[in-house]
Amino acid sequence: MTFSSTTRLANGVPDLAYKHGLKRNLISRLLTLIAGLFSGIAVLPLIAVLIYVLIKGGQKISFTLFTELPPPPGLEGGGIGNAIIGSFVVTIIAALIAIPVGVGGGIFLAEYSRVEDLRFAQFIRFGTNVLSGVPSIIAGVFIYGTIVTSRLLFGNAYSAAAGGMALSILMLPTVIKTTDEGLKLVSDDLRRGALGIGASKFVTVVRITLPTAFTPIATGVVLSIARAAGETAPLIFTALFSPFWSEGIDGIFNPIATLSVLIYNFAIMPYEAQNELAWAASFVLVLFILVMNLFARWLGQFANK
Repeated sequence: MTFSSTTRLANGVPDLAYKHGLKRNLISRLLTLIAGLFSGIAVLPLIAVLIYVLIKGGQKISFTLFTELPPPPGLEGGGIGNAIIGSFVVTIIAALIAIPVGVGGGIFLAEYSRVEDLRFAQFIRFGTNVLSGVPSIIAGVFIYGTIVTSRLLFGNAYSAAAGGMALSILMLPTVIKTTDEGLKLVSDDLRRGALGIGASKFVTVVRITLPTAFTPIATGVVLSIARAAGETAPLIFTALFSPFWSEGIDGIFNPIATLSVLIYNFAIMPYEAQNELAWAASFVLVLFILVMNLFARWLGQFANK
């Protein structure tokens, strides 16, 4: 190798010290600056939204906001307590449906899809990728047409259960893909060792591979919950809205208030009191999604160790 374009020191060793004045170094710093500028522009909308929601919604935060019902249109006071509980109820229903199905689907793809099932596994992966790109309103319309209009849930139309079903459709692709990829990260030596001492395939999956891949699977579950909690369109078609508290188990099969639908309804009202509650609900919802994403990143740190 020759160093014809490199300055040599007195002992003949090439001078490889960084030189600020070289053209290539100036171009490198310029491109780095441009890349940093574009990165800042990409993050700016997120920062602007968080600050604006914090300013507009944080002013309304109080104890009564979490414990009282929304006031009638045009009246002051009240809170969003029923919407907070409703969001938790709908999200829990969605998680109870999506997590077992999604984890089971991911286990099949990673552990049981042998060579003879390769085409079927490829079809499932393709369908999962397509489903992850389907607009959320389509999931709401699907549940509306199959569950709400047909009154399959004990003769009830709009309900929290229908809303949970719609959100579970949105959660499924994330849970399936993260489970599939998480199980692929498990070393085959662990599987061979378990099978070598006489463990069945089922025992190997339950006792070895699933616990080993728990962190990436849990990260995907948390991210899917964070996505589902902020959806509005599916809930408008399924859970609708209610200005009252959810009453026990029966409330699952009746319309229920959620934060996202409350924000939509109150933001378009011509009353200042309802607009302020919409901003407060936006603050609570954004804070919840932010916490869930930070929790997912915290779990992701364990996957890299």
